[in-house]
Amino acid sequence: MRSKISIVRCNNYEPTLVLEATKKALDSLGGISAFIAPKSRVLVKPNLLMAKEPEFGIDTHPEIVRAAVRILKEINCKIYLGDGPSVWGSEMENVDEVYRRSGVKKICEEEGIELVKFDKRRWRGKFPLAAWLDNCDYVLNLPKFKTHDFMLMTGAIKNLFGLVSGTYKTELHKKYFAQEDFAKILVDIYEETRPALTIIDSIVAMEGDGPGTSGELRKVGLILAGSDCVALDSILALIMGLKPQDILTTKEAASRGSGAVDINSISILGEKLENIIEEPFKLPTTSLVRRIPRPVIELAKKLIKYYPCVEYDDCISCAACIQACPNKIITMKKDRPVFDYAKCTACFCCQEACPNAAIKIKRNIWAKMAGL
Repeated sequence: MRSKISIVRCNNYEPTLVLEATKKALDSLGGISAFIAPKSRVLVKPNLLMAKEPEFGIDTHPEIVRAAVRILKEINCKIYLGDGPSVWGSEMENVDEVYRRSGVKKICEEEGIELVKFDKRRWRGKFPLAAWLDNCDYVLNLPKFKTHDFMLMTGAIKNLFGLVSGTYKTELHKKYFAQEDFAKILVDIYEETRPALTIIDSIVAMEGDGPGTSGELRKVGLILAGSDCVALDSILALIMGLKPQDILTTKEAASRGSGAVDINSISILGEKLENIIEEPFKLPTTSLVRRIPRPVIELAKKLIKYYPCVEYDDCISCAACIQACPNKIITMKKDRPVFDYAKCTACFCCQEACPNAAIKIKRNIWAKMAGL
């Protein structure tokens, strides 16, 4: 059976426009009741990476959240909204600030929705997930379309990583620091949670060194919806100018038969694919190595390195990078973060967590000589 994906144009975040476009996307798929039963309990899971205002384009825009909530209210659902933001090391102290500055707290207050914290967990094999999954009948997934310096893209599958409870996110980064291994964990989480519906905020996306403050905003003007996260991420890859299996989570999920990756197996409703693909996205600096033929990579990977480097003129000495580092290889000396590069695994969690875009990606001499 072919996976159905809806793509609708939406040029800005004006509330009425977003609501109309979201309804149009869902109506073409059979309406909200085709995915979520009336009067059910629904956990709405946006992408709330850090405490930044909507204009930064880092978190799912609050008007996307509002549109989803209002559509659920039409079928009398009991709605809970929450996320586990990437504020490692002191999560529960900062989550309120993330909710406030991202704009979702205001939306919840205006719409009468319960805003929850993922402070309780239940182990699901290799990882603990928020206990709210047990309290709800469905998960509504609301990702933000962005590049990602470690996984190349963050979309429908990657957004579910926020369901991992508390600071155990850092443990997973530490244990599965290779990209291929981390992709497998992300797909494990997807298969465990299986959101009933995913609506992707692609009105303003992010390219370059995303998903945090180092990324660059890019207007895409689209809302995507569907139940197959693999198919949705495959379409996002094509919009970026990539092949679906260039995204390791998509490749892994396809190998397990967890969703559609072949464009011929996906029914696209609404906008035609050829009408929405424009100039390729600017990719993260770290992604350049993926353009090298595999045999060459195997020979050169011990020489070619990318690593995080602090631009001290932009550093505000907040220690977010120290809290984020899974391997604890960053220390503060004279109000400046210092890296022990011998132990750095180049996961770039530090860059993702930096609130002031002070951490950049640098290349070693071999990468420069290779023109990467």
